Amino acid sequence: MGTALDWGLKGYNNYGTYLREHYDGKRVFKVIVDGGFTCPNRDGSKGYGGCTYCNVDSFTPELSRKLPTIKEQLVEGMQRARNSYRAEKFIVYFQPNTNTYAPTHYLKMMYDDALSVNNEDVVGFAVGTRPDCIDAEKVALLESYTDRYDVDLEMGMESIYDETLDQINRGCSHGEFVAAVKLLQNTKLNLCVHTIFGFPWETREMMRGYIYEINRFPQIKFVKFHHLHIVEGSIMGVKYKREPFKLFSLEEYTDLLCELIPLLRPDIVIQRLFGISDWDLLIDPNWGMKKSAIQSYIDKEIERRGVVQGSLYQKM
Repeated sequence: MGTALDWGLKGYNNYGTYLREHYDGKRVFKVIVDGGFTCPNRDGSKGYGGCTYCNVDSFTPELSRKLPTIKEQLVEGMQRARNSYRAEKFIVYFQPNTNTYAPTHYLKMMYDDALSVNNEDVVGFAVGTRPDCIDAEKVALLESYTDRYDVDLEMGMESIYDETLDQINRGCSHGEFVAAVKLLQNTKLNLCVHTIFGFPWETREMMRGYIYEINRFPQIKFVKFHHLHIVEGSIMGVKYKREPFKLFSLEEYTDLLCELIPLLRPDIVIQRLFGISDWDLLIDPNWGMKKSAIQSYIDKEIERRGVVQGSLYQKM
């Protein structure tokens, strides 16, 4: 007979199922493009050095780091996805750094250039940014593409506590995040919010607060959950090597997810349950498993415990 998981049924709204249902069974993959952006927390506008956990190469595939033009990155990325994963349709994904951190006319030129590649097979457009780099003009620009594509705006919340944001040199407050989310009320954009669980000074109760905060904004459609991991080239990495601190084991992190998922609003789609860098950049925690094995472990534990997204959700 097999389990529900064997049939592809999970106890949470997972992104893979969402894509298959939304695009009529087509195999849809994101293709990451590096637009050469920087960040106000790196170039001196707000600070230098960036967030203490961040090394931008840790979440940028080697392919997009080496190719010189946006079009070349997309052509190569699409072909690789076709060959490796039998991809049929694509989401153009501006991921590294802050992809709305430029004048609107420049952003339009860059976005148009990317979206001119393979018009027939591109179904979506995703842009990663910071809360302090969004305004009404840029929202309007992104909305101008929604007549042709599904447009996702990905924004880092990371923590809801200003004390944490100060400690990690985030360069913006949670109030700025809330203001950006409110700017997106009744938007045509799909808002995706990132969180990082496991800052060593935050308690489990504090982490539950992330979920309650996400739940109160109906405009949040997607979430990406990450556990704190330490990477080479980051300020936190230097500090960790000098004086290591507590990080999640896989078992501990899975236990946290099993507690948080039932609290999460049931309509929200979970794009990611964890995020780790390439092996050559990862310092800790090293769980000794490939990403697919980590995903399988978490999914099996969620099923074993009977976890169901939203089963403990309470409307505020």
